[in-house]
Amino acid sequence: MQKAGLDLERIVFIGRTFEEYRTMFSLSVDELKGKKVLDCPAGACSFTAVGREKGLDVTACDIAYYHPGEALAEKGKKDLEHAMVSVEKAKAQYVFEYFHDVADLAQHRTRALTNCAKDMKKNPDRYVPVTLPKLPFEDGQFDVILSAHFLFTYGGRLDKQFHLDTIKELLRAAKEEIRIFPLVDLSGNRYEHLDEIIENLKEQGHQVEEIRVPYEFQRNANTMMKILK
Repeated sequence: MQKAGLDLERIVFIGRTFEEYRTMFSLSVDELKGKKVLDCPAGACSFTAVGREKGLDVTACDIAYYHPGEALAEKGKKDLEHAMVSVEKAKAQYVFEYFHDVADLAQHRTRALTNCAKDMKKNPDRYVPVTLPKLPFEDGQFDVILSAHFLFTYGGRLDKQFHLDTIKELLRAAKEEIRIFPLVDLSGNRYEHLDEIIENLKEQGHQVEEIRVPYEFQRNANTMMKILK
C-alpha cells in the first residue's frame, strides 16, 4: 500500500501512549473515572495498561490479539524499526511539535509497546480478539469507546460500507459516546465519505461533532469525531 505519507505495506503492531490518547481525544482522567471504556482497535497502545494503573476500567480489542502476546511483542519491535525508517524518509508529512524528533517518537512508541506487552501478559482477559465490523460485546456494555488510527485512516483499503457497519457496531456496544481520531487518510486528506457518514448518523438521531484537538503528528490529523447516542 503506497501513500504519499508514511509507506505502510502492512498493518504494523505499534501503538500510542496513554498521554497521546488523552490529548488526541481531548480527555482527562477524571472524565473517565467510573466509566467502562473500550479501545477499539487498540494494537500496541498503552492506553489500557496505563489507564488501569490510574484506576480506570479499560478494555482493549484488536484482530492482532488472536496471536500470542509474546509473538506480538517481537513483531512490534520489528515493526517499530520499519516505521521509524519510513517516518525519517517522509519527515515533511509530519509535524514535529508533540515529538521533538524521530528519536523522541521512537521512545514514545517503544514505551507504549513495552507497557502494552507487559499488561497483556499480566491481564490477558483485558485484550479481546475481534474481527471488525463485529464485536463480541453486549449492547451498551461500554460507556465510552475510543477508536484511533483505523477508521478513515485506511479509507483507501476499507470501503464506505465497512466504515458504516463498524460505526454502527461501535454505537451498539456504546452506552454514551464514541470518539474517532483522526478524520484524514494516510495521505493527510479528509476522508472522502466523511460528510456522507456524518449526515447518515445525524439522520439516525445521533449528535455528531468534529472537534479540533491539541495533537497533530501526521499533518492535518488534528480533529476527532465525537458521536453521542
